[in-house]
Amino acid sequence: MIARSDRDVAAVRDLARPLDDDADLDELVARAGRARLVLIGEASHGTHEFYAWRDRLTRRLVAEQDFRFVAVEGDWPDCRRLHRYAVGDPEGPATADEALAGYDRWPTWMWANTAVRDAMRWLHDHNAARPPAERVGFHGLDVYSLHRSMRAVVDWLAEHEPVLAETARAAYACFDPFGPDPFDYARRTRWVPEDCEEPVVEVLQELCAGHSRGETGSADERFVAEQNAAVVAGAERYYRTAVRGGPESWNVRDHHMADTLDRLLDHAGPGSKGVVWAHNTHIGDAHATDMAAHGMTNLGELARERHADEGVVLVGQAGHRGTVLAGEAWGAAAERMRVPEARPASAEDLLHEAVGDGPSVLSFPPPSQQPRWLRTSLDHRAIGVVYHPRRERRGNYVPSTLGDRYDALIWCGDTTALEPVHPEPRDDPEPETAPTGV
Repeated sequence: MIARSDRDVAAVRDLARPLDDDADLDELVARAGRARLVLIGEASHGTHEFYAWRDRLTRRLVAEQDFRFVAVEGDWPDCRRLHRYAVGDPEGPATADEALAGYDRWPTWMWANTAVRDAMRWLHDHNAARPPAERVGFHGLDVYSLHRSMRAVVDWLAEHEPVLAETARAAYACFDPFGPDPFDYARRTRWVPEDCEEPVVEVLQELCAGHSRGETGSADERFVAEQNAAVVAGAERYYRTAVRGGPESWNVRDHHMADTLDRLLDHAGPGSKGVVWAHNTHIGDAHATDMAAHGMTNLGELARERHADEGVVLVGQAGHRGTVLAGEAWGAAAERMRVPEARPASAEDLLHEAVGDGPSVLSFPPPSQQPRWLRTSLDHRAIGVVYHPRRERRGNYVPSTLGDRYDALIWCGDTTALEPVHPEPRDDPEPETAPTGV
């Protein structure tokens, strides 16, 4: 860690541009518009400003740079409801509130909040003026919806391919003895060698084979069914590795998100471009953090590896203090918590001294032209859905070389908590992620 100097403060000021309105995003929009993928992060899952500025940047990429979908750190079936609203599906939800009501697993506020509602209303109106084939979609990348995705696969197959539906029912019955909590299944596989991996992968392979043969159902409907089958296969592996500890379950999850992103690009067609919304810990290149030393990869690193020739822009976000919506434990009631001022000598501490509380945008130059503060590891704050402000000095920071982790950074010095649109559910069997809640 470097000792901060006046030179570092001046270098931050030289790079930072005030972010007062959408026009101040011009330079970043032009840079991101040349890429096939733009991944936009957040330093917490509960901060309004991170969601709002991410939405404002995305609107410009969609409207001006022809980005064709938004893919997020959310479950495929839940985000599918928002997609159907956004594209104006006549059989889908009629309003954003109706679509958001389907988020009924903790932490619901991560997507069922007023910032996402505003974003989806804009996307719905934008799509209404476009031909159906050119409407911008909204999709989930995550791996947690094991049981919902199983039901979705069987329901689709029952209507379109009844024989394969019976195969899927038999395969998914492997999970029946373990109840609704995927961890009950995963814990059992530690002691019993048989698991459900082979049958659920076979269902996915059969569905994909049907795709290549052009069998029943529209191409979009079959793609949705295939993705739900991929979620089942990914979730089975995720939960099985999670109970064994170590970094593998994190890597399984981020590989699943990267694979889903690639499928979305293929489905959208040649030259299509996509925006990704996820936590900084997923979209900032893991190579530039201490995650690499622990054997962890992430979505941002994988996107750069797979799509370097097509262009990938990683945009992080950071804040200094304010309030955040989070829980004290997994499944606990959401609270508006006070976020203390950032740790001394952290990246946030430096940014605050240089540019203060107002929003700013920093577009990073190439590594050979970067100032010292971008080339040296600094503690960089990360808040999950589980948060303990009193433990700030011991946790919640990821050592990062920001100039390698991101291509740009949006700074919001003083922040406010998200506003949820409905209360949390009472019970949820889904697991805590690691790092905690991100």
